[in-house]
This record gives sequence, structure tokens and C-alpha cells, in this order.
Amino acid sequence: MRRRAACRLQPRAAALDGLDLGVPDDRILFVDRPDHHDALAAPAPLEPSVAAASVDPAAPLLLLFTSGSTGAPKAVVCSQARFAGIAASVPETFGLTRDDVLYSAMPMFHGNALMASWAFALGTGGTWAIRRRFSASGFLPDVRRFGATYFNYVGRSLAYVLATPEQPDDADNLLRLAFGTEATDRDMAEFGRRYACPFAESYGSSEGQISIIKTPDAPATSLGVPREGAEVMVVDPETGEQCPRARLGEHGELLNSEAIGELVRTDPAGFEGYYGNPEATTERLRGGWYWSGDLAYRDEDGWYYFAGRGEDTLRVDSENFAASPIERIVGRHPDVLVPAVYPVPDARTGDQVMLALELVDGVTFEPAAFDAFLADQPDLGTKWRPRFVRLVDAMPLTGTNKLDKKPLRSLRWEGPGPVWWRTEVGAPLQAMTAADRRVLAAELEANGRTRLVT
Repeated sequence: MRRRAACRLQPRAAALDGLDLGVPDDRILFVDRPDHHDALAAPAPLEPSVAAASVDPAAPLLLLFTSGSTGAPKAVVCSQARFAGIAASVPETFGLTRDDVLYSAMPMFHGNALMASWAFALGTGGTWAIRRRFSASGFLPDVRRFGATYFNYVGRSLAYVLATPEQPDDADNLLRLAFGTEATDRDMAEFGRRYACPFAESYGSSEGQISIIKTPDAPATSLGVPREGAEVMVVDPETGEQCPRARLGEHGELLNSEAIGELVRTDPAGFEGYYGNPEATTERLRGGWYWSGDLAYRDEDGWYYFAGRGEDTLRVDSENFAASPIERIVGRHPDVLVPAVYPVPDARTGDQVMLALELVDGVTFEPAAFDAFLADQPDLGTKWRPRFVRLVDAMPLTGTNKLDKKPLRSLRWEGPGPVWWRTEVGAPLQAMTAADRRVLAAELEANGRTRLVT
């Protein structure tokens, strides 16, 4: 059956005819042809010394494209040595062995599936189970069918799985570890309760330069601490100086916004650059440091906190802050499936806070109740309360299930879907009308800020 399914794809190989791929014919393997299956049945032995001699550790193995959530995707070079190092060392830290079944539904063009699943299967010799496309409703049936003991995730995947109807036997599975990034603390706790599966959450990037691990003793909303041996700082990108340590209030709120800066590694090692893009490589390695493009802050005890992507900064009434802490607070609301916070232009100067919400199926947005919820959050900064709220049927995502705010920022308060807003600071949310939009447009034009609305 497997062979018949593969053979149906063979005619598509003709699409490669006549193309100059720069790849010798003997480097192209057609796995759906009889000679390949015959070779699998009786593989020719290969001397270890011959295999080792035929591979240059510095040779590029693959290109990892960044997600493009904050700009154009870039192709990160990954060498044979880098990938082999991950496959050989990381699975042991998670206790993975040949007996594990690793399940992945993340796209294979992204580092999460390659570095956090396929590499682990190669390193342990374990079983690798994959799905062509992520499916929230298909997650648990797949886990049971494959007998999966491990899965990887990224972005909002857990939120969508949790949005499926809970069943009394959800914990009836063999899962013993999930590893990924960008899950909320609420989602991890609820997923662990429902599916009896512990987590190993981390922050990382396709470039492989900064890895921050959430240890069991880490504060709930923190990323954790960098891997041992890496020198990671939070730096003001304008001055190049290290930002002051964050001062946190009794509810975990950030009291000094000047603590937010860019995550930087001062001892970059192993970054092999962007393929065919020396300008981007140089920009990333300014002054001999690796600049991640992500915002963070670090508290007095050394814990790191994510504050958003480089474009996720807002300036309201001369106060600078980041979007991520607001999203964490809004994400506590039981009816909110996915929140997205981003800046829109103020009529006179700076920004205003706009919030897009994807709600749990079947619930209705009640602006007065939502305002009451915001008022009850002790760590919501005085400038953080959203001025605009948009409802979306489905949040825009990248191909790797990461939140894509570019379409939302471009729409501002225009476009399809209902929008609520406050006519002034402290006013209650009310439905935005066409007349409201015309008044706001006139104010922007009068103050010369129309160009900021795209």
C-alpha cells in the first residue's frame, strides 16, 4: 500500500526535466521506484571510515527559512556538523531513547520539525510519525494510533487542540513529553491536566544562537534562563548598553519599561549566516554580537521574559512598552482563544493599543464584561488597556502556525469584521461605526498622520 501510494507521485518527477538544479544525477533519489525498494530489502554495507570520509562537517546540509513574522523570510544555513550535533546530544537531555515514538504535525520546512523531532529520531533510532498537515481534531487520534510518547509544537498549536471538546479519557495516551515554544502558561497547565503530558518549553530561533530553557523553578511567565555557557544580555539597540534589570510589582507587572531591550548574544558561535544574503548576515552580527531582533527583559534574579518581536513595541503618551505582556494578561480570559496586540497610530502622536481576538467557538463578545475583566487585572499597566478591539474568525498565521500580525496592522480599524473602540481614555468600549471611522480619518489628516495608515 505504501509503495502504491508513492508510485502515484512518480509522474510529477517530470516537472524537474530540463531544470538546471546544480545537483548531479547521482544525488537524486527516487524512493518510489522498484530499484530503491529492492535496495532497501538488501542494503549494501558501507564501511564506517568511508561514510565519515565522504561527509564534510562544514558542508551545508539544509536551509532553514525564518518564519517571516516580522519581515521577509531569510534562509539560515545549517551545516552537517550543526545538525549532527543536535541529533547526537539533545535527545539525551530529554531522556529520549530508541523506544520512543516521536510525533510531528509541524511543517517540515521549519526548524521546529527538523531540529526538535526529525533530528531526535535520527539520533536515537526511534520511530518517527508525521502528519501532512496539523489538525487539532486529529491530534489525539494520531497520538493513540501511533503510540506516540513525544511531540513537538510551535506557536498556537496547543490552544487549538485545547479548543476541541474535552473527553473523559483524554489522558488515555502514552505521551510523556512535549517540547516546543511560544505556548502560554495557561495552555501548558491545561494541556498537562487534560492529556497528562509534561512539557519542556524553550525559546529559540532558526539561527540557533540563543536558547533559553524554562526550568521547573522558573517563574510562571518567564522564558527561563539561557543554556549554560552562552553569554546572553538584554541591550538597548540605540545605545548598545545593557538595559537595567526589570523591577516587578507584587503581581508580576513590569514597573520600569526601560528594562525592555533586544536579546543579544555577545559570544556568537556556530552561526553560519544567511544563504545568498550577506547584508542580512552582517546586520545580524553587528559589532561582533548576535542581535536576535526579539524583545525581552531580565529581572533581578536573572530570569528572562519575552516582550515580543522587534515590531511589537508601542509608545503611548511617551511611555514605551511591549505587546507580549498585554497578550499574556488578555489570554487569561476563558473565552479568548488567541489574542494579538499591536500598535495603531494615535491621531496626534505616538501609538494607541489595538487588540484582535479570536474567541472560543460559540461565545459572544460582551464589551462591558470584557472591560470589567480588564479592570480586574492588577498587572495591566495604565497605558496598556486596548483603545481598539477587533474580532476575527481566525487569526492570521504563518506557515509555521506563528501569529502573523502584519495583515492586522495593515487593516488598523478598517476592513471586515466588528471593531469596538473608546472615544477617549477611560471611556467604555462601544461599536465603531462608519461615521466614527470618518471622524478618525479626518483627525489623522488634520495632524498630518494619514501616511501612517496603510
